[in-house]
Amino acid sequence: MTNSQPTRRDFIKTSTVAAGAALAANLLPSNLYAAGDDEIKVGLIGCGGRGTGAIDNVLHSARNVRIVALADAFQDRADGCERRANELGQQKEVADLGNKVDVKGRVFAGLNAYEDLLKTDCNYVMLATPPGFRPIHLAAAVAAGKNVFTEKPVAVDGPGIRSVLDTYEKANEKKLAIVAGTQRRHQLGYLETIKQLHDGAIGDIVAGRCYWNMEVLWCKPREKQWGDLEYQMRNWYNFTWICGDHIVEQHVHNLDVINWVIGKTPISATGMGGRQRSVPNPQDYGNIFDHFAVDYEYPGGVHVLSECRQISGCWNSVSEAVTGTKGMCQVNDYRINGKRILSRDQDQRAVDPYIQEHTDLIASIRAGKPLNELKTVAESTMTAILGRMSTYTGGYEGKPLTWDRAINSKEELMPKDLGWKMTLAEPPVAVPGKTKFI
Repeated sequence: MTNSQPTRRDFIKTSTVAAGAALAANLLPSNLYAAGDDEIKVGLIGCGGRGTGAIDNVLHSARNVRIVALADAFQDRADGCERRANELGQQKEVADLGNKVDVKGRVFAGLNAYEDLLKTDCNYVMLATPPGFRPIHLAAAVAAGKNVFTEKPVAVDGPGIRSVLDTYEKANEKKLAIVAGTQRRHQLGYLETIKQLHDGAIGDIVAGRCYWNMEVLWCKPREKQWGDLEYQMRNWYNFTWICGDHIVEQHVHNLDVINWVIGKTPISATGMGGRQRSVPNPQDYGNIFDHFAVDYEYPGGVHVLSECRQISGCWNSVSEAVTGTKGMCQVNDYRINGKRILSRDQDQRAVDPYIQEHTDLIASIRAGKPLNELKTVAESTMTAILGRMSTYTGGYEGKPLTWDRAINSKEELMPKDLGWKMTLAEPPVAVPGKTKFI
């Protein structure tokens, strides 16, 4: 890299990114860092691939960051993350920022490992467990007075969302910062594009569409020594109680963009979907669907088509688009009425949003102006849950499923009193028209 090109460190900025941020703020090199020098002491709950990636991201996001504790349900996951974290701590770029990894004696494993981590002196907790655990861990982290970076989604059912919204209020009362892993909200191209949409570039939004269509993802075949709970947790992506189904775990990103653009949440949804892919050993794919198509109705008669699919050999797209009274926008391509508002070069030079989200969170903490994105990500998660519930059931009493009916549902997917030796039957696959909820 030549001297004319800014390094990743050069991009660390002094203030949080907002939807109206100037384009140049993310492009010009700077030797300034997040205001203040208070040490950010990071604890990670959830040591899988995303959690380990979050350690990499936060170590490159600001000065004076130290990883101080790790926790995971599984010892092998915790140990593997510790090894990788120590490797990251030796990188020159990390050392140049004054950042460190020091977790000796503070690596915890077990179903209650998160409680041990929250007793440490960390002041910045990253939550990267499967989403079924998120409401519990969010509530515990805020009760312990920790600032939080939480991965998305933040729940898998209505009761979980209600818990998260309560945690949002408690975080505000305690003046704690919470940023979510909906990284598009910290991505230069999305920020500038949606700012222009909010400024009226295509008039009033009248319709939209969003997709996350891709190939089959992973599964974990059961091993003989695993009990019911360990198997389902190791194979978490394929069970709705812990994953939310892929419309919730993955497609939430696209739905979040649509909510962001429209500025409202949907009032109802009508969905269809099921399981159709041909794969070896289909029993290893739990009880999730492999395709969804949902018509979301927003206030004012605005309809959004949502598609997500995990079937190999098909047309794929991960994208969002909206139509207005004065034109259309391909949001993911930063293109309004056919004109790209951010050049490829600008896009490539912009800060990695997976790093930027941590930079923004740390800056808000040090400035004493804590960001709290928990309500926004809870609403986007609920949008995805609404789509799943509508699809699983085929509606409610022969009508589209409403937001109010879904968010106030009493259906709790998370099993009670988890234990490694518990009997945990695999949930059945939903049958639209027959599956009900309370």
